[in-house]
Amino acid sequence: MSILRGARAVVAETTTISIDAMGGDHGPPVVVPGVARHADLWRARGVRFLLHGDQARIEAELAQVPSIRALCEIRHTDKVIGMDAKPAHAMRRGAGTSLWNALESVRDGEAQAAVSSGNTGALMAIARLILRMVGELKRPALVGMWPTLDRPCSVLDVGANVDCDAERLVEFAIMGDAFHRALHRTEHPSIALLSNGREEQKGSEAVRAADRLLRENSLGLNYQGFVEGDDLSKGVADVVVTDGFVGNVALKTAEGIGRYVAAELRAALTATLVDKIGAAIASGALRRLRDRLDPSSVDGGPLLGLNGVVVKSHGGTNAKGFGNAIRVAVDLAQSECGSEIQRNLQQLTAALTERSPGRAPAPENSE
Repeated sequence: MSILRGARAVVAETTTISIDAMGGDHGPPVVVPGVARHADLWRARGVRFLLHGDQARIEAELAQVPSIRALCEIRHTDKVIGMDAKPAHAMRRGAGTSLWNALESVRDGEAQAAVSSGNTGALMAIARLILRMVGELKRPALVGMWPTLDRPCSVLDVGANVDCDAERLVEFAIMGDAFHRALHRTEHPSIALLSNGREEQKGSEAVRAADRLLRENSLGLNYQGFVEGDDLSKGVADVVVTDGFVGNVALKTAEGIGRYVAAELRAALTATLVDKIGAAIASGALRRLRDRLDPSSVDGGPLLGLNGVVVKSHGGTNAKGFGNAIRVAVDLAQSECGSEIQRNLQQLTAALTERSPGRAPAPENSE
């Protein structure tokens, strides 16, 4: 594993990433090229991979990129969890599948992180079962990376927790703080709550209560107050906290708008010969715009709050997106993100116990 110092990682030993090679809409044809995209970086940072899935299919893809074969170990299984499987069914029948085995490798200490583009509900349910949650946390929070005018913003939760009380939102703030610092090397990330206005009286009861908790308790967070929906893409805050219902709706809306804008722009630039000539002249700028609108450029949403690093990649991702998800996993595995979350959650529990003496303290470990 590596110790992060500023913006550089100093490799102390090997970091192993466990990959669900059969997950997502495409499986090995996307996963293996995704692993290969940053091969030089993996070697420099001491990263190797456990690829869980059908050995023949994985070997066939590795034959196309022999330069990374030495970095990969294949763990064969022909069992796969379908993208349409229900979480409860996946938990009952998931043992021995590529997703299950990838998570077990993290639990058993063989790997420091797992990456999958498979079924989101199944991934979350099985990860909770195998890795357990930190302290009193009930469910992990799914982080979405939101493109802004300046740098990506971390938004959580974007779908794992529909109903959230104030304490859960404060937990998200704590987890988002540690995650953003580990991934983006921001010393004191600014944190805000998503609301329908910046005034103190705005927002739901849970949002207003979370605002009070964040202001009244010394948690070491750089809390800024409320932001509105149109602030997300402005980069007003490094970390934006909301419940999973609002976060998921906002994320899907933004993705839909991005696709709409890209389609309209493509149609406008190909409508006439003059338009096509103008597009050819501006091709460099248009490529940069396309890259900024490409969801794969910010692929890789970690499930925070587990006793282990788990990163979810989009089910329909391409090699570029899966490679970016691996980078997120490596950065988190080679950081102190987990221990920071644990310490700050203990501070929150202590503060809440002091306010409510009858509240039972959280156990140090959920196992």
